[in-house]
Amino acid sequence: MKISLEFSKYALEYNNYNVIQNRVIEHLLSKIKQKPKNILDLGCGSGGIAKAIDWDYETLSAVDFAHNMLELHPKSEKIKTIYADFNRADFFNSMLTCKYDFIFSASALQWADNLEDIFKGIKSLNAPVALAIFTSNTFKTMNKTASISSILKSADEINELQKKYFTAEFEVLNYKLEFESTRDMFRYIKRSGVSGARKILSYKESKKLLREYPLNYLEFEVVFVYDSNM
Repeated sequence: MKISLEFSKYALEYNNYNVIQNRVIEHLLSKIKQKPKNILDLGCGSGGIAKAIDWDYETLSAVDFAHNMLELHPKSEKIKTIYADFNRADFFNSMLTCKYDFIFSASALQWADNLEDIFKGIKSLNAPVALAIFTSNTFKTMNKTASISSILKSADEINELQKKYFTAEFEVLNYKLEFESTRDMFRYIKRSGVSGARKILSYKESKKLLREYPLNYLEFEVVFVYDSNM
């Protein structure tokens, strides 16, 4: 719920801060050989997938748990926006009434309450997948400088889980995003949604981190899961 509120709060500014998410989507779609007609987008946000798809499709079901994000999502007769939380126990059962021939998720599944349950739910929909998930090496140096541990799973942990449910290609990519100042980095983290809703540093600790962070960039690590049958 807190993550949802943070995304909604900065929804109007989000498109100015989702540089890395757009790069992730671009790479995700570059791997797709087929042109699926009936698409499910889990954690659609403001519509990065819908905006980037360059082929003609019949339906796109876009799911997110932040109302304000869905309001920013592209609208058309082919697009159905769904206010729902994929963490809910009954979510995937409710989606079984529809038939999808491809499932996308870009930069959302790292916030799964139980990633294995989500993989199991996605598998139940019986469609090829292309998934992008941020890992614990995102903000690696910042976390180390602040002496905090990431709330995200490692690439190895995600790989072990996905192998239980998919016959997939697994890829790890690292990105860097440069900033003019450490203060600009903090502003980006707050407004991009990448940080979730974690606020564990006091004001004094945050000031210390501003002084001591040794880099002029943030690090991101993303794993990509591509169903081999796609």
